[in-house]
Amino acid sequence: MARGGQGLARVAVVVRAGAAPLWWFGVAAAGVGVLPPGVTGRRIGVLAGAALFLVAAAGVPLARRKRYDALARGAARAGKFDVLQDRAVTVRAWRRGHRWWLLAAFAAALGSAFAVPAAGGMLLAGLGTGLRLKAARIGRRERAEQTLLWVRVDWLGRRGGSPVGKAVKGWRGTGVAAGDAAPGGARRRTAALV
Repeated sequence: MARGGQGLARVAVVVRAGAAPLWWFGVAAAGVGVLPPGVTGRRIGVLAGAALFLVAAAGVPLARRKRYDALARGAARAGKFDVLQDRAVTVRAWRRGHRWWLLAAFAAALGSAFAVPAAGGMLLAGLGTGLRLKAARIGRRERAEQTLLWVRVDWLGRRGGSPVGKAVKGWRGTGVAAGDAAPGGARRRTAALV
């Protein structure tokens, strides 16, 4: 980083990075988990799983909402020498740092199927859905304020932690054309050349 610039990762991309693996691990665990009858029976397991899915999908976007809002309001303008990290690099760093947690959650969801069929997998899928909804909420704010939100990479740590963790002192902002991710953290769609 030349002249005091910092490496910056998109907040919405960090939030969204866990959504796809949690969703797919959850779907796989629920699909396999519905096979054993379990202690409660399949019907109760699926109903409990549906309830857990809804609670997780609704709860994750609300978690630490005040902290997200406070950091977004106080975002300083990114410096001239700050380096914007690519979306793929941010996603890869988060998933690599959390791979053992993801695998442990998948194994726990599969194991729980012998007690409550499909419920653990549906909970994981709900967590993934909640992360996607949280990233979408950040994206709506970015569009409304015409500012993309970034967090310093060194504050995320080696595992690509939370953008609202204890080490995070503040966020930075750039215009909406910066970086390779659209508001909300999705891949930026490029117009087809004619």
